[in-house]
Amino acid sequence: MIRRILLFIIAVMVAGCAVLNMDTFGDSNTMNSIIEREESVRMENGRFLNTVPTPQGIETENIWSTLHSWFFDGKLRTPRVEIPVQRLDSPVVGDGATHVTWMGHSTLLIELDGKTVLLDPVFSSNASPFSWLPPRSFYPEMPISPEAIDHVDAVVISHDHYDHLDMHSIKALADKTDRFIVPLAVGGHLRRWGIAEEKITELGWWKSTTLDSITLTATPTRHFSGRSLMDKNRTLWAGWAIRGRDNTLYFGGDSGFFPGFKEIGERLGPFDLTMLECGAYDPAWPNIHMFPEQTAQAHIDLRGKALMPIHWSRFDLALHPWNASVERLETAARKQNLTIVTPRIGQRFAMNGELPATAWWREISDTPSP
Repeated sequence: MIRRILLFIIAVMVAGCAVLNMDTFGDSNTMNSIIEREESVRMENGRFLNTVPTPQGIETENIWSTLHSWFFDGKLRTPRVEIPVQRLDSPVVGDGATHVTWMGHSTLLIELDGKTVLLDPVFSSNASPFSWLPPRSFYPEMPISPEAIDHVDAVVISHDHYDHLDMHSIKALADKTDRFIVPLAVGGHLRRWGIAEEKITELGWWKSTTLDSITLTATPTRHFSGRSLMDKNRTLWAGWAIRGRDNTLYFGGDSGFFPGFKEIGERLGPFDLTMLECGAYDPAWPNIHMFPEQTAQAHIDLRGKALMPIHWSRFDLALHPWNASVERLETAARKQNLTIVTPRIGQRFAMNGELPATAWWREISDTPSP
C-alpha cells in the first residue's frame, strides 16, 4: 500500500512537471545579471516588486464570501446575447492621421506617424493556458484575424498574464512584425515560442525605445505577473507612454491605483488619449485592479485629455456585472467633466476627428444596466 501511494505521488509529480513544461506557460527563468542590475526596477530574491507595498492575495476572511459570490450571487457577469463586433478589413488607413481601433479587452491597434502598433494582442477565444479552460470570449471572432494582418511595425506587451500575452497570437504574428517590445524578462516567453532574439526589445520602467519618430516608454504599474503557480513576479509588468509627432497616448495595461500615475503624468504627459483598465475589480483584490472611480482619477493624474476604458466586455474575470464598470466610469466622468471615448468593438476612429461616445452596451437586447 505504501509503495502504491508513493508511486501515485511520483506519478502526480511527474505529470505536474510535464504540464508546467508545456510551451503555453512560457519561460520566465531567464533572469540574468543585466536584468538583476537594472536600476529602474526593484527586485527581491529574483522577483520584481511594485513601487509601493501591494498585497496581492485574498484575505482569509474574504475567501469564502468571494467563492460564494462567484458561484451563487446571480449577477449578470456575461451578456445574455452575443456582443456585436465590427469587422476590420485592414489594420492600415494610411492617411497620416492617428487612428485607434479597440478589439475588446486590452487589445488595441494604433496607427501613429505612419506606423502600426499592436497592443496586447489576444486573438484566442479564451484567456487561459488550455483552450478548454475559461474564461472564454463573449464573442467568437475578433474584428480582424492574425491571418488578415499583413504587417505591423511593432507588437507591444504590458505583462504576461493570459488575457494580455497569448502564445498562439504571438506565434501567428512572428513573421508579420519586426519588433516585440516587452517589459523585462517577458522576452523569455517569446524566445520559448520561437521569436528571434533580434526582434525582442525588453525594457525596465522609465526606459525607452524608438520606432522611427515614435518613442515608447515603459512606465510603472501596480500589478503582478506569472503564468503558473511557480513563476509569480518573475517577469516585469508595465504601462506604455507612446509619443508621436502629433499625438501622445498612454496604454495602462493592468494596475491598481497608485501615486505613480501622477508621476507618469508629470514626466511624460499630457496625453491626448489614455487607455486605462476598467473592469475585473473587487473589494477582495483592491490593490491590483482599479475601481472605475479610480480609473477616472488615474486619467486626471496622468493629465489626460480623453479617456478610453479598456479591459472590459470580453472576458468574465471578476464578480461584477459585465457592463457595470463602464456605467460606473461614465457616472464618475460626468461628475468631473471628463471626455470619455467608448468605441464599439472593432470601430476605428481618428484622433483628429469626432471621438466615439455611444453607449452601445445599452443597445444589446435583454441586457439590463446594473
